[in-house]
Amino acid sequence: QVQVVESGGGLVQPGGSLTLSCAATGFTSSDYYVIGWGRQAPGKEREAVACISSPTGDTVLADSVKGRFTITRDSANYTVYLQMNNLEPADTSVYYCAAARGITCSTMVRFPNLSDYWGQGTQVTVSS
Repeated sequence: QVQVVESGGGLVQPGGSLTLSCAATGFTSSDYYVIGWGRQAPGKEREAVACISSPTGDTVLADSVKGRFTITRDSANYTVYLQMNNLEPADTSVYYCAAARGITCSTMVRFPNLSDYWGQGTQVTVSS
């Protein structure tokens, strides 16, 4: 059974940085899968902001975070990181790690609800 667990949220000032981690279990080295990050602010729809595929390592970022967020992975430990720089108040959300088999990162970012597995979420608050 696949599980994903997020960590690393918190409070940060505008312009600051934060790194989120997602530890995935249940995948094997021969699996093709994608892991991404979505977020949902109160009263807003869930959106996907970043995705990375395995085993190719291809990445997709939403336009709203390009140039500020970076997604990387430690494939040996099935861990994915979201490095968030130059954070803005609009980035305040609950951030969720998601994983899926059988879809590309482009599909995951466009249609995040197609993900098969979701974490519990971690709060990121950008405020002075």
